[in-house]
Amino acid sequence: MVDNINAYEKKIQSQNGEDGILEELFNRIGTTNKFFVEFGVEEGIECNTSYLSMYKQWSGVLIEGSTESYTRLVNNYKSKGLHQVVLVQDFITKENIDTLFKTNNVPTELDLLSIDIDGNDYWVWKGLGDYKPRVVVIEYNACFPPPKKWVMQYNPTHNWNGTDYFGASLTSLTALGKQMGYGLLGTDSNGVNAFFLRKDLIQQSGFAEKTPEDAYNSLKYGWYNGKNEYPPGSGPFQEI
Repeated sequence: MVDNINAYEKKIQSQNGEDGILEELFNRIGTTNKFFVEFGVEEGIECNTSYLSMYKQWSGVLIEGSTESYTRLVNNYKSKGLHQVVLVQDFITKENIDTLFKTNNVPTELDLLSIDIDGNDYWVWKGLGDYKPRVVVIEYNACFPPPKKWVMQYNPTHNWNGTDYFGASLTSLTALGKQMGYGLLGTDSNGVNAFFLRKDLIQQSGFAEKTPEDAYNSLKYGWYNGKNEYPPGSGPFQEI
């Protein structure tokens, strides 16, 4: 087996080849309940779990804060008859995420959690200590390469403004993952998502746990000043 998640990238519904990585990962570790939660899904077509619900009969919960995007999300999933997917409109914070999971009957050990909210990603994951998903996919801020520790200060009203002020660096997310019992397997080639696996499953997966330095992929999306980058932003942050 190839010990590099990038070798398995395949884009069917996802933006950056995440479909293929997740398919290979679950081929190796198996599934338990085929249940996912993803938030920050917009209209739900190009996201990390739509392939699983549309083609693999997974069930789960999709959460979107924008009223306009949520309306399109509902229309898209109703038209496809995907009634096993619960659709929720809410703006996620570290204060409400645990309640949202309990209200929507999310199992404690769901198979997959995907986090992409362009801001408080680190803090929301940290707020889910009672839940132990087997796989976690989370957006990292590739503008701060390893070994840089950088986490946007928590702001429950944050909306991304298109700059490099969002989320957390890969180094900081890896440290949080270790605290919560997860190892880093790698990142997608476009420098968007990091893939974490629960520690008790790493040996079974055949993938080696990586350091942020080994797993990092630079930014290959966004365009500013003739480069793949975002305009510089500003705001309070923590080096954790």
